[in-house]
Amino acid sequence: MSIPACMAAVQLVGHGGFEKLQYSESTMVPTPGPGEVLIRVRAAGINNTDINTRIGWYSASKSQSTSEATQSHEATDDGDWTGKGLVFPRIQGADVCGEIVGIGDGVARDRLGERVIVQSCLLSRRQGRFVPWLGSEYDGAFAQYVCAPAADTYRVRCDLSDAQLAAIPCAYGTAENLLGRAGLGDGETVLITGASGNVGLAACQLARLRGAHVIAIAAPEKFAALEAAGAQRCLDRGAPLMPSLKANSIDVIIDVVGGPQWPELLDVIAPQGRYAVSGAIAGPIVAMDLRKVYLKDLSLFGCTAQHPDVFGRLVRYLEAGRLRPLVAREYRLEEIVAAQRGFLSKKHIGKIVLIPPGLSQNRDTPLPREAGG
Repeated sequence: MSIPACMAAVQLVGHGGFEKLQYSESTMVPTPGPGEVLIRVRAAGINNTDINTRIGWYSASKSQSTSEATQSHEATDDGDWTGKGLVFPRIQGADVCGEIVGIGDGVARDRLGERVIVQSCLLSRRQGRFVPWLGSEYDGAFAQYVCAPAADTYRVRCDLSDAQLAAIPCAYGTAENLLGRAGLGDGETVLITGASGNVGLAACQLARLRGAHVIAIAAPEKFAALEAAGAQRCLDRGAPLMPSLKANSIDVIIDVVGGPQWPELLDVIAPQGRYAVSGAIAGPIVAMDLRKVYLKDLSLFGCTAQHPDVFGRLVRYLEAGRLRPLVAREYRLEEIVAAQRGFLSKKHIGKIVLIPPGLSQNRDTPLPREAGG
């Protein structure tokens, strides 16, 4: 196929409000470098990290919840994951499903035409102890074309839609990494906070694949969808954890919430329990009783860089038909502000996905049967 010189894309031009997202149809199409592929984007998922990066929430100066932080947009120089600052403009988008339409030096020509997803955590670009992410340190998928390392780009043979596959990389990669780092095993009990969000929902599905007993924390109106996705019990996110849960009853906690309720997690986790965290949407600053940590012999895992086996496992699950991601709604790429507003409303369950120009979309994507509702 012929590759145009320019493409539609959304560029983040600085930290701040929605005005920092600029849609243009005259952005230059990137050229794949050595070891890279050029992907025609067919669907791109929206994640918390897109909003968090836009508002500069990763800055050490930010201590509020993500919802509170969206209301204030003070200038910051360290609003990215590294603390060193992003280079603007940046095309965001950690989730991509598309087709390889170009290759750089050193990439086999037979990869052209592959239907692919990209591991958001770019392990092949590891820089010392830091691993960059697509859409953060490298331009991402909020565009018609994106370049990605061939080593981080995986062919997928399955019957899922492009939008469903675009739900996989960031959320499911993060969730599988959390579960793997925590060593969740068959028959163990896992408590998942923020279970109706992208990572939490993925963790529910993936924990059931491991044979675990899944307890999910979410808003009551989302219980039915979570139970269909794998949760065997659901708890109201606004209620105290005890007496609904017994003290020392949870083997593994998967947390993306943090915030003021965090100390209760140390009460319900069992001795020698494992706690894994990859988010703090309710607030990054928590009160920790260190005595509970050492007297219970707890293991705490901060999880961002993914284990090399994570993404390959996800692809195998997809090709075996063991994962069916949920898509809440599709928007056109130029509707990114409306899409992020919808994401921030938290009224949905499943992925919100952007579709580039020239491709068909389902404006009101129904939840798959597996999600209930």
